[in-house]
Amino acid sequence: MKKILFMATLLVAGFVNAQSSPEIVFQKTAHSFGKIKQNVPATYIFTFTNNGNKPAVIEFANAECGCTTPEYSKDPILKGKSSTIKVTYNAATIGIFKKKVNIKFANQRLPMVLTIDGEVIPAAKGKTK
Repeated sequence: MKKILFMATLLVAGFVNAQSSPEIVFQKTAHSFGKIKQNVPATYIFTFTNNGNKPAVIEFANAECGCTTPEYSKDPILKGKSSTIKVTYNAATIGIFKKKVNIKFANQRLPMVLTIDGEVIPAAKGKTK
């Protein structure tokens, strides 16, 4: 009985620890550009804070297609410090878009997902005389 109680205590302690606040906290994980002109790249900068006890390191940031480019620092982000991930959409194709960027931090099992969306509209034609 003592063994079962001990195991249950460990299980509950593990669950409580797993439910604690995340170590990496983004101010926003999604951004809507609204309407943007064709062939005019649109950029948004996502900001996050490392609330963990160890420096945070981004292992990779992958966009789901070549039309979206994430940029980030390779340097460790110290405890309590903030950093950014710059996401640029090339706006080459007219229409509604929704793109995801997976961000994988070292020592975290699953990547975090950032999302951008909007609508690319035709650029205005130049006026002729």
